[in-house]
Amino acid sequence: MERLIESAAFRDIIGRFASGITVVATLGDGGRPAGLACQSFASLSLDPPLIMLCVGKSSTSWPTIEAAGRFAVSVLAEEQRDVCAALGRPGPDKFAGIDWRASERGTVHLGGALATVDCELDAVHEAGDHYVVTGRVTELAARDDGSPLLYFRSAYAAGAF
Repeated sequence: MERLIESAAFRDIIGRFASGITVVATLGDGGRPAGLACQSFASLSLDPPLIMLCVGKSSTSWPTIEAAGRFAVSVLAEEQRDVCAALGRPGPDKFAGIDWRASERGTVHLGGALATVDCELDAVHEAGDHYVVTGRVTELAARDDGSPLLYFRSAYAAGAF
């Protein structure tokens, strides 16, 4: 007999795994930025270089990113809580007041990010209430200082690295 796992209990237990927070973003129609906050991000393969991320099916930004076929993943620094909050909520102009620039590849890079990983969309797989997305890495950039914005037990967490 299959045991039923309650959503609240699952969220509580999984929330004990600290994760970094990223923003996945691209340029949509008319050069407008589209993006979302994402804490489900990981490297997947070194050869070829691939990353993986998970996006909720209810995301209103994902269709624009998927249609573009390319995106950048910006790894947020601990001082970018406001960026995470802005990009984590729905709305027509989530990038208002956010420091960003368009890359030569047509993606969005966030000012102040610890690292940026440019990708071409590789594959999208349905998995429950999310999509599992893989991206082919096309370009990398990083700053030399700073600490990551972490999420632990449903709250931001700080840590010196």
